[in-house]
Amino acid sequence: MGIHAVMDFETTGLSPALGARPTEIAIVIIDDYKIVDRFQSLMNPGVSIPHEIQILTGITNDMVRQAPKVEAVMRDAVQFVGTHRIVAHNAAFDSKFWDTELQRIQKKRWQEFACSMLLARRIFPEAPNHKLGTLVQTLGLPATGRYHRALADAEATAHLLLHIKQELRQRFRLSMVSHELLVAIQTASRSQLDVCVRRYQSEAD
Repeated sequence: MGIHAVMDFETTGLSPALGARPTEIAIVIIDDYKIVDRFQSLMNPGVSIPHEIQILTGITNDMVRQAPKVEAVMRDAVQFVGTHRIVAHNAAFDSKFWDTELQRIQKKRWQEFACSMLLARRIFPEAPNHKLGTLVQTLGLPATGRYHRALADAEATAHLLLHIKQELRQRFRLSMVSHELLVAIQTASRSQLDVCVRRYQSEAD
């Protein structure tokens, strides 16, 4: 129940609805306390990567030209995630690409994403902002490598999720933090965090 698949995509653009495709994916598996497995792959999107995206991510057209096609990588990624619950930082972005590419290989997601950015907004409202890099610095989380590369960002998000779960355990004296509680928190307002957690506790008892 405490196992999560923490996901990050790098892409050719902001929206699959506008023709953007993934160029890299990374998935980090964590249990309640630590990272236990990793998956990472570049992928050939079949479209050109805009120059500004190449500068941002460091992923060039030459790098992906010999990479496996998106569909092949996605089949491996789906198998790697299995039945684990999924987390991403700014999950609204990653979930769109995950769902679109699953549809291309005739798969469908059943897990509800938890979003570490929304969770951090509720739990650490005092942070200067809730970008991943800012949270890593503000909370003293491990540096994992270059931002806007999938594995570095997925690992940073994994450390953030572990920190969030530990904070919830300590603040509310919880024995465990389930995916269902994370999803409930991310949809609550900041002022309703205590009420949300207490309601969850009473329903779980």
